[in-house]
Amino acid sequence: MTEDLDDRLSRLQASDDVYALIDLGCDLADVGRQRDAEWCFRRAADLGDSVAWFNLGNALAAQQRFPEAVEAYEVALTHGERDAWRNLGKVLEDLGDLAGAMRAYRGAVEAGDLEGGLQLAFLLREQGERHQAMDVAMEIAAMGDQEAAAVVACWRWCATLDPSLEPDLWAGADHFPAARADLAHLLRETGRNDEARFVLEKGAKRGEAVAWLPLGNFYADVLQDDEAAEEAYRGGIAAGEAYCHHNLAVLLAERGDFDGAVEQFRLGAAAGDQMAADALRELEHG
Repeated sequence: MTEDLDDRLSRLQASDDVYALIDLGCDLADVGRQRDAEWCFRRAADLGDSVAWFNLGNALAAQQRFPEAVEAYEVALTHGERDAWRNLGKVLEDLGDLAGAMRAYRGAVEAGDLEGGLQLAFLLREQGERHQAMDVAMEIAAMGDQEAAAVVACWRWCATLDPSLEPDLWAGADHFPAARADLAHLLRETGRNDEARFVLEKGAKRGEAVAWLPLGNFYADVLQDDEAAEEAYRGGIAAGEAYCHHNLAVLLAERGDFDGAVEQFRLGAAAGDQMAADALRELEHG
């Protein structure tokens, strides 16, 4: 495969075939060769292809060359590539230009990009604009986006703990992982532990990081099975769920493994978990 890509790259060094250049650039990007992909897209862009500017922005963003990526996306937009709005928003968000990111995501909504609209809702919520975020998510859901409908159900559950949201959470569980975790919470709150366990174990099997922490808590609190809980917490850590460090540390401390607990609290604190940081200070000073 690598030899084939290199052969194609060599043959296209002086080519004016923008389609071949873009195809090769995409193949190179797929295997992580972003610098070579950049060369292909840049040459195609210089030859006047508007799609190449969009792909060039993606290659630059993958290299974390965000200001250059912004320029490429903006050129793509001036040439009518409306798909660039969402990616421009993500790059501006990475640069800390939240106002610019919101404008770009709104551009995505106007272009009919529902995923871009949902990104706008998430960003608004992160900035504490919960009512605006809900309005945007509901607007996207009304357009038929199932992920947005699941997000709306999750946000409503978090705000109200209203059991009548159960059908919406069931409907959203396969479209937004947090909906499955919230559904399990609802099932536990309404005394259906077997169903809650099934829902969480399904999420874990599907590789959903948010399922592992409540699953570990279920094993520890309901089944009193510390070994299964530890396995779940470690599964969550492997999946990127940083909050599992805290609960694993608590479990280890209860067993008397204070060195292991300190290590897990420290890892959780380093990942930004304030509860882990507070517990680490208390354990070290205690």
